Amino acid sequence: MKKTRIGIIGASGRAILAKHWHETHGDIAEVVAAVDVSEKSLADFRSWAGADAWTGSDYRELLKRPDLDAIGVFTPDRFHEEHALAVLASGKALYLEKPMSLSTEACDRILAAWRTSGVPFMMGFNLRYHPVVMAARAAIQAGKIGNVKAIWVHHFVGAGGDFYYHDWHANREGVHSLLLQKASHDLDVIHWLGGAYGVRAAAFGDLDYFGGDKPDDLTCPPCSIRETCREEQAPENPRQQCVFRQSVDVEDNQVVILRLANGVKASYTQCHFTPEYVRHYNVIGDQGRIEFFLERAQLWFYPRPAKTRDWPTPPPREELPLAPASSADDGHGGADGQIAAGFLRYLRDGVPPNTSPEAGRMSVAVGCAAVASLREGRIVEVPPMSV
Repeated sequence: MKKTRIGIIGASGRAILAKHWHETHGDIAEVVAAVDVSEKSLADFRSWAGADAWTGSDYRELLKRPDLDAIGVFTPDRFHEEHALAVLASGKALYLEKPMSLSTEACDRILAAWRTSGVPFMMGFNLRYHPVVMAARAAIQAGKIGNVKAIWVHHFVGAGGDFYYHDWHANREGVHSLLLQKASHDLDVIHWLGGAYGVRAAAFGDLDYFGGDKPDDLTCPPCSIRETCREEQAPENPRQQCVFRQSVDVEDNQVVILRLANGVKASYTQCHFTPEYVRHYNVIGDQGRIEFFLERAQLWFYPRPAKTRDWPTPPPREELPLAPASSADDGHGGADGQIAAGFLRYLRDGVPPNTSPEAGRMSVAVGCAAVASLREGRIVEVPPMSV
């Protein structure tokens, strides 16, 4: 079987995943073309894809190439709808980095175009390929904790300034909210482990630390207080905008309460100025509880005792084995390498991926409902899929 030939739209950031297709799986796939508006990003791409790889600045020219089997879209969130629709119209398979888009309506347009096209379409929810999440899912599916009743997720983003507030992520026009951009992974995992999609959301959130009165054109290198500023960036970091600039308008501290269609209750907290970086999950069933720390690769099961009056202190727990991963160095604890392989299995062998376009739509729909709740002060019903 010939190699799967892949092109990418957006050659930086999450486009690092494309290296797995080209290098780790070079015997069956090759990334041969890329478009980006940054010549530096294209030069970086050619450094690993080869000097003969085609590069350009117009994605329309990329999509005209008859020799490409699939396209990976790794552009900023606000361009996802435009690029996804164009790829689907071209008849090429699509890998779309999360979130699907910035509105539920845009996601519905993408879903409709996909169903008309009939081409393979995979969402970039790499946490569904994380060895901890996969092991937790397998234990839940096996009935380890009985029927799931509640899910609690605490997401402490200690590097929030570096990751999100020194660049375009800090403005609503670019991400709508970090409940789409950042939380789309966690909301999707809540759906996957909980066994249903969210139907009702309530949320509270504010801009409690970032933002402020600094000029919008202020950057770290010339700043007069950089020596004492906790959020100073190293000169080599490409993200240099001041995190305390006036235009910052994306909440940095948020709490979401969610009801799933099957009655599971979930809560999600996201804070971008904590001392550490931790994703902490608890999934509670009527026969026990599963707890895991994603970045620490720790997973435990706590059984309910036969008699609750006999509950010992501390409660007993069983450490569960993780799902296989090629290497934690693959990115995101091994999840990047696994999802890259999953996309190729989907294209070449028809193996269904762990995720789906519908899951991508529902993650955005729940995120948008939560944003409406925290900004408008009301409980919001999540719109069901209409296509």
